[in-house]
Amino acid sequence: MDGTLLDDDGQVPEGFDAVIGQLRERGVIFAPCSGRQYFSLLDSFKGYEDEFLFLAENGTMVRYHGQELFSSTIRHDVGMQVLATAAGLSGTYRVYCGKQDAYVLEEQCTPELQVELNKYYTHSAITADFGQLSDELIKVSVFDPTGHAAETIYPALLKYEGPLQVVLSSDYWVDVMNFGINKGLAIQQVQKKMHIAPNECAAFGDYMNDAEMMSSVYYSFAMANAHPKIKELARFETASNQEHGVLKGIRWLMEQNLC
Repeated sequence: MDGTLLDDDGQVPEGFDAVIGQLRERGVIFAPCSGRQYFSLLDSFKGYEDEFLFLAENGTMVRYHGQELFSSTIRHDVGMQVLATAAGLSGTYRVYCGKQDAYVLEEQCTPELQVELNKYYTHSAITADFGQLSDELIKVSVFDPTGHAAETIYPALLKYEGPLQVVLSSDYWVDVMNFGINKGLAIQQVQKKMHIAPNECAAFGDYMNDAEMMSSVYYSFAMANAHPKIKELARFETASNQEHGVLKGIRWLMEQNLC
């Protein structure tokens, strides 16, 4: 999504609907795969709610036609430990990502955080205590509004690496999930359940939370604006998100009769 399909203003590129129509005619499923919340993806793709395959929350939640295909929940006590550690990081915000909603503490519900939540968590709620929530936890996200998450958040949460997985999702966000859970594993689960081979799949990515996705499909595309390591992992490269690289890559695949 961000830095890949969407332009720098967060807009779907011109010509998107026409390309989706061509994919539909060819029997190809389009699948937004993002760190964003499932409900946020639904809001981003009005009219496609019952058509697209949604891989949300960095692969911890996969739904198709409104039905859950795959999810991975974090043990409640372990999630509380991560949230407690993040509470000591000055100037950062914590989000409890549940299956039904995303939750923020009342004391942290500032206009600054709300602007960011509106981008990624369109279904959010305020709570006085994370520990009292009954919604199953699939991900802990921590936000640094200064854009230095690699220095302010990531090192502090690395102690949970092993039983959990700590991922730098952007300059602003760090996500914590169950170990081994990522967009790539989610794609593999979909391939298994829907009997789709890796060489029948294409993926486009730009940041480190897309790394495993590159090895889960044959037609792996790095955006021109991608992190250098993603370019190393991908088999192909396309134009930047500003130049509508995803649509150009899909059109190339169609021209080659690969989809």
